[in-house]
Amino acid sequence: MYPIAFSVVRSFFRADGHSFAGVDNYTGIFQGHDNLVTVRNTAIWVVVAPTLVTAIGLVFAVLTERIRWSTAFKMVVFMPMAVSFLASGVIFRLVYEQDPKMGVANAAMVAVHDTFEPGAGYPGAGPRTGKDATGTQQPDGSIVSNRQYTAGQTALLPLLRIKPENLPAKPVAAAQPPAARPGELTGTVWFDFTKGGGGTPNQPNAGESGLPRIKVEAVRDGKVVGKATTGDDGTFTMKKVKGDGPVTLRLPKSNFTASYGGAQWLGNTLITPAIIGSYLWVWSGFAMVLIAAGLAAIPRDALEAARVDGATEWQVFRRVTIPLLAPVLTVVLVTMVINVLKVFDLVFIIGGGDPHASVLALQMWVESFGGGNDPGKGSAIAVLLFLLVVPAMLFNIRRMRQERA
Repeated sequence: MYPIAFSVVRSFFRADGHSFAGVDNYTGIFQGHDNLVTVRNTAIWVVVAPTLVTAIGLVFAVLTERIRWSTAFKMVVFMPMAVSFLASGVIFRLVYEQDPKMGVANAAMVAVHDTFEPGAGYPGAGPRTGKDATGTQQPDGSIVSNRQYTAGQTALLPLLRIKPENLPAKPVAAAQPPAARPGELTGTVWFDFTKGGGGTPNQPNAGESGLPRIKVEAVRDGKVVGKATTGDDGTFTMKKVKGDGPVTLRLPKSNFTASYGGAQWLGNTLITPAIIGSYLWVWSGFAMVLIAAGLAAIPRDALEAARVDGATEWQVFRRVTIPLLAPVLTVVLVTMVINVLKVFDLVFIIGGGDPHASVLALQMWVESFGGGNDPGKGSAIAVLLFLLVVPAMLFNIRRMRQERA
């Protein structure tokens, strides 16, 4: 009791421990942008994390009764509980890395995105300037050919200023445009740079790389009348150009934006949901084990009676299983509420001190020991956390006594 009493008393004093602060330390918790973000994040944790953990644990528990190798499944799902929260934080810090070459989450997102919508990704590329220029960079970032073309002609659209890392991993040599059939318009888009120098400007030379996935548009009177995409060797063929008359070729600005790199998991917007995701990975196994034990205790006669009466499996689950599991689900939910109020490790490691990820437990440490050097404010947050946890603890104790009675 002494630490609790001392923290309560200390919370009414300023950092020096001698000046009486009254309730300033408590009101300060709800003042200032960073403090309000901390309170908001804690509220999000309390509402979202326990609910999702309980729901996922319920789904996993039901699955263990319906699949083969349920023991192995339980072991795999429960295994994260055997890993320290510090190690889990380090793991997910790497999972959420922004660079798709390092972060698993963004690597998966980029792979899925590029499967359905592969991008060109040649940021900074542009046409040659001066008297040999074949195109002009527009203010919106697109590139427009300096001359016009008609159906049956071929176009050469060289580009420069492409960084080596943006070139294809296995470049294909740029090829001359294929012969255009009547009504078609063909061309080549390539990196007009020869290693070691030499070569003819504005002509595909040996050793020069074709630029795949470049979108090419034919424009007449401000309207797009034809579209094509370059192949691995940089060539393209517009099968049909609408209407008659010359057209200008345009390379849209989307060709020159950076490739899709995934989500900013550790950015201001997604960092709290990302950390909650890692929390679910750790604690879902715990919820599954408790709920599975509750499922095993449900009388099978009640389930069979419902099926005999014509209930579907969903109706049995919703109207029989869930009500009988309500006490266990409540215990899991309340236990998780208590747990998230004191979550620290994952937020500290994954968030890396970002105030947009902070929660009350972390803020308590920051104010007391992490640079704030104000035990008064830290004690006030500790007392607030204690007051938030007490109702949940009393609820659990009351239920345990009722079950024993």
